[in-house]
Amino acid sequence: MERVSVLCALLLLLCSLSGAELQDNEISDQRQASPESVNVPEQPQPCPPDLHAVLRHMSTALDEHRVKIEQLQCLNQEQTKKIREQEAELRELKTRDVETLKQQQQGQAAELNSIKTQTNVTENHVTSLRRDREGAELQDNEISDQRQASPESVNVTEQPQPCPPDLHAVLRHMSAALAQHRVKIEVQEANLRELEQKTSDVAEHRVRIEQLQSLSQVAFSASLVASGEVILGPFNTHTNLVFRHVVSNIGNAYSPNTGFFIAPVRGAYHFEWYIGAQGHTSHASCAVLVKNGEHVFISYEHQTNDYGTGANGVTLLLEAGDVVFLRQWENSRVYDNGNHRSTFSGHLLFLM
Repeated sequence: MERVSVLCALLLLLCSLSGAELQDNEISDQRQASPESVNVPEQPQPCPPDLHAVLRHMSTALDEHRVKIEQLQCLNQEQTKKIREQEAELRELKTRDVETLKQQQQGQAAELNSIKTQTNVTENHVTSLRRDREGAELQDNEISDQRQASPESVNVTEQPQPCPPDLHAVLRHMSAALAQHRVKIEVQEANLRELEQKTSDVAEHRVRIEQLQSLSQVAFSASLVASGEVILGPFNTHTNLVFRHVVSNIGNAYSPNTGFFIAPVRGAYHFEWYIGAQGHTSHASCAVLVKNGEHVFISYEHQTNDYGTGANGVTLLLEAGDVVFLRQWENSRVYDNGNHRSTFSGHLLFLM
């Protein structure tokens, strides 16, 4: 675009100089033809600008712009490298956290199973002791009843009974042990729930990162038509342009039905557009980039004959949901054919 501007400036200077020379030649011819009838007042001619100085100035400006572009490209590469390194570190940290949580969860589950097994054994032991005590009490009651019914007929050999253990003390000990096991089980279950919550949080975090990664991949390019030839305009008002032939649309942020690009995430985006011009003496080719209804940059080309192209580009900071599209200027013409002279492209540089 800068080269086109330089060439336009040079053409304007040359045209002005040529016009002045032609005017001087016409006046000289008229004086030679009828020196008495021609009375042209002598007008002081402005001094022509130093074309070499202008060219040197423009060359210097072009070199400065090239240096700035190279610096921006280097900065962009450094930012991309840093983002990739941070993504690699984040993936490594996520892998470590998930493996650690899984190991802790497996250890807690094994310990919980062990406690449950011990609890079942203890409960079975207590149940057996209760049954033994109830059986002994029933046997004592039966012998007592028989002695009371016929004390003479009943001849029971007195056998020395072993001293029974203190069943109440045993039961109290077992109950205390069961209570301790229940407390341990509750603690282990709480730990398991906490680990499950952490695992769920890690999974959600991973899903969010994947979503951000998918949203950060945004790029598109489209032209007005895929084949054939079309001339749009001139129109009495500004008219939105819809580039229907989509070459690439990574992230599906551009709509070929409306011509709108809707930013999926907050970040810096770069756009470029080229507007084809077919020779016409009265109508130029002109299109403006629009952000949320506001005109940003314009491309302009007035081709009186043959074909030409007007172009421009811009980098914008967009919020998620911002809308960017191209609008054809009133009383202008836009040309496109199978060579794709009129195109609209954009991509995400980096997230903000």
